[in-house]
Amino acid sequence: MQFRDLNRQYKELKTQIDEGIQEVIDSAAFISGKQVEELEKKLAEYVGVKHCVTCANGTDALSMALMAWNIKEGECVFVPDFTFFASGEVVAFEGATPIFVDVDENTYNMDPKKLDEAVRKVLAEGKLIPRVIIAVDLFGLPADYDAIRLVADKYGLKILEDGAQGFGGELNGRKACSFGDISTTSFFPAKPLGCYGDGGAVFTDDDEVDAYLRSIRVHGKGTHKYDNLRIGWNSRLDTIQAAVLLPKLQAFIEYERDAVNRIAARYTELLKDIVVTPNFDAKYVSSWAQYCIQLKSERERDELQEYLRQQGIPTMIYYPKPMHLQAAFSGTGTVLGDCCITERLCKTVLALPMHPYLEENEIESVANCVNHFCKMNPSTGTNFS
Repeated sequence: MQFRDLNRQYKELKTQIDEGIQEVIDSAAFISGKQVEELEKKLAEYVGVKHCVTCANGTDALSMALMAWNIKEGECVFVPDFTFFASGEVVAFEGATPIFVDVDENTYNMDPKKLDEAVRKVLAEGKLIPRVIIAVDLFGLPADYDAIRLVADKYGLKILEDGAQGFGGELNGRKACSFGDISTTSFFPAKPLGCYGDGGAVFTDDDEVDAYLRSIRVHGKGTHKYDNLRIGWNSRLDTIQAAVLLPKLQAFIEYERDAVNRIAARYTELLKDIVVTPNFDAKYVSSWAQYCIQLKSERERDELQEYLRQQGIPTMIYYPKPMHLQAAFSGTGTVLGDCCITERLCKTVLALPMHPYLEENEIESVANCVNHFCKMNPSTGTNFS
């Protein structure tokens, strides 16, 4: 069993992917070929925004967005404490300070109340200027943008949506990667929509931001590549990756997202009385980048992971360490409040195999093993009192 079975997906899409790659090879348009522009148009249309600018990876996408807003030293950006390192790294890379905010224990996304508290504390201290909220759509689920937008408007902050895991998710019928003033995603192979290497994209309705992003991704170019208006960098999506993503996007739209939602529902049906399963409001639709359960303690989580490994079932821990405890941020004053939920989740969350091609017998096998482990370990369970 694979944690995310890319080989099985390739077998399903082999003809279209192979033909797309061969077309790029035959044309020799390996950089900025027509497939890149076609992909950008289809992505923007699917998400429901005016512009999509592809780039080399999801981290570059976040950095490019912060560059568009000229984020700099003396300013701060609010980031969930429970996320991948890149979400905070890009802030520090621009010279600004990431302020880590605790998350909701059910959605795993930034807690809007804790966000409001963090902004007020920064303003009260008067050392940093609040500029941006990076709201991460973790595990495929959009953040609570209804509440986060109220906080952003209250304090005059921009929202950068980190949709690296969220592509295809929905909130109130609106697609992820459309909620930020700028939004981003990643096409890392294991993401809901992944290529065969690195890749990313930035989404915006702002014409000026779009023009700026298209400039800086190619060395700050102007009317042509030897006309340089600003300092930029080299962050383009390869044409072959665009050719891979085009049929994958079609499959994602036609059946893959629906498939992972059926699989997630089945997991929940089988596991809800055994462990803590994902639980969120009906206004959301997830794209299920991960399906995570919660155990009662770190010991039980680690023992379950080892037991599943022995049964040939791969799992992952997202994430074993809070952002504010990463050595890279030590001594920088990046947390202003209690992040107890994040600290507990880092010790108790376990991600089970999840992809659109999981079969019923595989889902049942995983659930049966979790059930067997919990019965053999009666202290394990959903009671967190």
